[in-house]
Amino acid sequence: MKKLVFLLAAVASVSFANAQKVSDKEVPAAVKSALQKSHPNAKGLKWEKEKGNYEAGFEVGETDYSVLIDASGKILETEVEIKIDELPANAKAYVAKHYAGQKIKEAAKITDSKGVVTYEAEVKGKDLIFDNTGKFLKEVKD
Repeated sequence: MKKLVFLLAAVASVSFANAQKVSDKEVPAAVKSALQKSHPNAKGLKWEKEKGNYEAGFEVGETDYSVLIDASGKILETEVEIKIDELPANAKAYVAKHYAGQKIKEAAKITDSKGVVTYEAEVKGKDLIFDNTGKFLKEVKD
């Protein structure tokens, strides 16, 4: 039992170390300005701090967005929720083969600061990352 409590405490501390919710007041002006310029219609804004960068989660219309911005205001990546049908065919085929019987819970298109596009499919609490052609790249625990 002691081991389980210790393990849960360790997992919780790692989770908090990776991403912390921050208030709007704690976000640098340069970061807020960059988000306002790129997404002036953002609604329901929530901020997290992750490894020295700021992540803004919000909606535009009915679509969920997540934008990662460094402290100087440079946008590092933008993640946009997409319909599962919009994933590349190879990505859907990979999931069908390697996660037979499992459903894709959510899908997203990620564009980094260099314009490189990747796709994310959430399956069984894991994020599967694919390149723009649908080739599997890696698995990340959600």
